[in-house]
Amino acid sequence: MKKIAVFASGGGTDFQSVIDANEREQFCEIEYLVASKKEAGAILRAQKHGIKTLVYDKEVYASKEEFYSEVARVLKNAGVEYIVLAGWLLVVPASFIKEFENAIINIHPSLIPSFCGMGYYGLHVHKAAIEYGVKLSGATVHFVEADVDGGAIIMQRAVNVEADDTPESLQTRILKEEHEMLPLCVKLLCQGKIEKKGRKVRIVN
Repeated sequence: MKKIAVFASGGGTDFQSVIDANEREQFCEIEYLVASKKEAGAILRAQKHGIKTLVYDKEVYASKEEFYSEVARVLKNAGVEYIVLAGWLLVVPASFIKEFENAIINIHPSLIPSFCGMGYYGLHVHKAAIEYGVKLSGATVHFVEADVDGGAIIMQRAVNVEADDTPESLQTRILKEEHEMLPLCVKLLCQGKIEKKGRKVRIVN
């Protein structure tokens, strides 16, 4: 069974969706949670389910580069093959991406290429979508490349933007889709059913 690591910066609801789906279907081993801060709520979720954690602590690591280098070493030694970014707010350096080429996926709360890239995260994405006046938003799972949110798209789901939406209400409906789509993509990835050729990705039977 494939081993994965999940990276999270906040409360970890996307992380929890992968945990829950995997407990039902057993499609992977969640070897590590990597958290970007000691206060991340995702850490409590990992502890509850007996998942090991690595945490970016500025008092321990002299730089983010040192942290990513150590994470790569630990994950490689543990046999981790895939990495899932589930609300990860630190930019992933090209050197780390190269270590896990075509093996890192991310979920983003918009229909890429809209409202993505540097500065677009969390409620900022939904606020921008509402202010622009789009009628559809949604979520995207994509491969991670050095270009932020620029990797090949694996799956997307659309959500209607209502006239009275707030960033919070739109986020709530999009999160529902994220919590279904992300575990599905992790499952397909671990089963070898995601085929990538350049920017084209297809699901194979």
